[in-house]
Amino acid sequence: MPPKPKITRDMVIVAAFEVARKTGAENINARTVSKKLNCSTQPVMYHFSTIDELKKTVYAKADNYHSEYLMNIENPQKGVMLGIGLNYIRFAVEEPHLFRFLFQSNFFTGTTLLEMIDSEELTPVISVMQETIGGSIEQVKEIFLTIFLFAHGYASIIANNSLAYDEKLVASHLEHTYKGAVLATQEEA
Repeated sequence: MPPKPKITRDMVIVAAFEVARKTGAENINARTVSKKLNCSTQPVMYHFSTIDELKKTVYAKADNYHSEYLMNIENPQKGVMLGIGLNYIRFAVEEPHLFRFLFQSNFFTGTTLLEMIDSEELTPVISVMQETIGGSIEQVKEIFLTIFLFAHGYASIIANNSLAYDEKLVASHLEHTYKGAVLATQEEA
């Protein structure tokens, strides 16, 4: 009889990520992950001493996935910031379970919006914005914060099934918000 294939730590993470994507992070447990892997619960618990540890690891994977998603801008000629903002909202439309896991769960580790803006994960987004807009890093962060709050509001409502997604309308609102934020920072300078 051939030996059973070995279940690796990465296999457990990928299976748990898929559980989070399809049914929500609250459904990540040894049973659901092992079912996805077609194995017993033992390999899951071998690689992760607690389910909370597994969820934290899946959270990091989801965060990386989200960052890559944001930077994959479909129409950069319309503006990088509009593209990033629309992608943020589209992510909530296409990946509502991951959106809620990332932004509406107890796994988010940032304590303030300012800490989030200064985080290592946002450095690529802030850099692209600064290249596009120009201005000081403080101005760019202020514009980002305004757009983020607006986009996050839209995305949260959509991810919680309270609002239908109309991309033209959302793009128009996002563009007005962006222009207003840029104008406000220019007036303050």
